[in-house]
Amino acid sequence: MNGPERADVVIVGGAIVGSSVAAFLAMRHDFDGRIVVVERDPSYRTSSTTLSAASIRLQFSTPLNIEISRFGVEVIKHPERYLAVDGEVPDVDFVENGYLFLATDAGLATLEHNHAVQRALDVPVELLSPAELGARYPWLHTEDLAGGSLGLRDEGWFDAHALLQGMRRRARALGVVERTGEVVGIDRDGDRVTGVRLADGAQIAADWVVNAAGPRAAEIAACIDVSLPVRPRKRFVYHVDSPADLGPAPLTIDPSGVYFRPEGAAYITGFSPRAAEDDPDTLDLRIEHAPFETRVWPALAHRVPAFDELRLLDAWAGHYEVNTLDHNAIVGPHQVVTNFLLANGFSGHGLQQAPAVGRGLAEWIATGHYETLDLAPLGFSRIERGELVPELNVV
Repeated sequence: MNGPERADVVIVGGAIVGSSVAAFLAMRHDFDGRIVVVERDPSYRTSSTTLSAASIRLQFSTPLNIEISRFGVEVIKHPERYLAVDGEVPDVDFVENGYLFLATDAGLATLEHNHAVQRALDVPVELLSPAELGARYPWLHTEDLAGGSLGLRDEGWFDAHALLQGMRRRARALGVVERTGEVVGIDRDGDRVTGVRLADGAQIAADWVVNAAGPRAAEIAACIDVSLPVRPRKRFVYHVDSPADLGPAPLTIDPSGVYFRPEGAAYITGFSPRAAEDDPDTLDLRIEHAPFETRVWPALAHRVPAFDELRLLDAWAGHYEVNTLDHNAIVGPHQVVTNFLLANGFSGHGLQQAPAVGRGLAEWIATGHYETLDLAPLGFSRIERGELVPELNVV
């Protein structure tokens, strides 16, 4: 009888985070092991990557998140340096229109604090007064605003599907094996994982297991009795049309939490619930139109009066994998089961943070330490110590 399949590294989840780990590890000249990516949905039709609003920004409240996204910008603006295969480079169609965070009096201190953090790292961002906002964006209602923070470059949106397929293609070209299946168990021997078990009965022995399972991350961690504070939360994206022409508008975040940005000649919009009772754990992707009527449209029409004549074209839902403790990613080895690596809880930032996290975990597997960005502050041990790293800028 043949034994289980063998891999040096098994990555659970093949969307943007898992594929980034695979690609960056396979790119290393000091690693020649066998990498297997196990993905339950090879169409990626329901993945958080495919269903996201596909945006990237540097306007975070913590220095590490700024640097993490800075590398994401590098990959998105220069895919030829990382994702070229036989001279072909994915076209990720980066629209560099920036982010605009708006604040009332109640949020101005936080906006100014974040601005100071960002400027200390030379983030190209500008604080605007209500008068300056009105002059720059005459379509914006500013009477109840205290200010705004505008990213001047290295922020915008892009083609998430193209980036994902580019990562996958690069990984496959370097020998990474993609396996369709659902991981339902992880074998453990003391402080080591030894492999994974799939729903079809197959087994893959491994020296390393990477949890990149997105909204199902807590289920995978529970296979070895690791409790992750990561929950699947549903987010709606509404595609709307308007006779208003706002020109090259930035991705704008209203103080209410509602955001919008151009999408071709139309716009997309959505929000993240702020009350826990309005944000239940769920893996379903059923569309709900009531939040658009009761929350999104009124906020949009208030902030952009021309949006009073919006027309809803369609809508979809995707998942955030929310770290309910501090809304920051949990990255790196578990402190007890040290060959079980985590890349979870991105809280809506996974697409933009995937390149740096993929590169960082590749460094850890190959060398036992981080070589570029020190991702240790995002390690699991902070959860158990209660030393949280809150991210204030969550959209």
